Amino acid sequence: MSVRWGLIGASTIARQFMINAIRAQGEGEIAAVMSSNPERATAYARENNIPLAVSTLDALLGADIDAVYISTTNELHLEQALAAIEAGKHVLCEKPLALTSADARRMVAAAKVAGIVFGTNHHLRNAGAHRAMRDAIAAGRIGKPIAARVFHSVYLPDNLQGWRITKPEAGGGVVLDITVHDADTLRFVLGDDPVEVSAFTQSAGMAGSGLEDGAMCIWRFKSGLIAQSHEGFTTKFAGTGFEVHGSEGSLIASNVMTQKPVGSVLLRTANGEEELSFDREDLYARSLRQFHAAIRGDCQPSATGEDGIWSLTAAEAALQSANSGKAVKIDPKLGSMN
Repeated sequence: MSVRWGLIGASTIARQFMINAIRAQGEGEIAAVMSSNPERATAYARENNIPLAVSTLDALLGADIDAVYISTTNELHLEQALAAIEAGKHVLCEKPLALTSADARRMVAAAKVAGIVFGTNHHLRNAGAHRAMRDAIAAGRIGKPIAARVFHSVYLPDNLQGWRITKPEAGGGVVLDITVHDADTLRFVLGDDPVEVSAFTQSAGMAGSGLEDGAMCIWRFKSGLIAQSHEGFTTKFAGTGFEVHGSEGSLIASNVMTQKPVGSVLLRTANGEEELSFDREDLYARSLRQFHAAIRGDCQPSATGEDGIWSLTAAEAALQSANSGKAVKIDPKLGSMN
């Protein structure tokens, strides 16, 4: 079974990660790329050996493709995903799925009605490090999980300092860019759902008016576990990390909130310290392998549309909390609630 992909968006992430991940699948090929700028589409196709370049969504969806990868700016995801679903194409969409959780639910519901495979490109849950942490927790190696901490404040590279820090209308800001990932990774590793968040945001000099370039969140989960997360675009020298502390031990992961299969995971208990081994498979290649398996009917995407609704609802709640100064409840069926 071959899977012919169309790229909606001639993006940096597609060039750096997704094109190779698709081609790493024996049955995967990239048939077309769309950019609203015809010159960009043509140049991108030439540079990446893609046979067809188009500048309209209709032209892409009319091409001989089976699935689309959406990596345009956030405000465009809804319309593009709904059109792809109507055209009978499977959809792998970048996070956040849309600007609001209500729109994300529309996308996921439409895919379900149409019998379309719909996935959210939450790459971090495909990391071997996070899967090793999830397995250790599920096996009871740290006892009852009590608290967690995520360090995911980085420095946004110059080539990405565009709409993310200048366009609120495009869904810019660190919360919709990084907090969504942290909410999803916490859910995945802990096997638990957030029910409430309190958040502060800041503008530390990078983001333009109306946008945040830093955030700190305190999360409460269904089990009673509490977690904190730090997201940022402005910290040049911070490392990333993820800790989970339980009644019988702690997991301390370093350099794992990243797009590459790197980092380390340390298990610390009364017996001492043990470094956990984990696979170093490319995160995006694993995501694509599972997405192709989902198309065959063998499993679900590694992050489903419902997972994308959860992460966007959580980020939405964090923004509400930061704006209101109050804790906000999280319910993915209803969106965030005060």
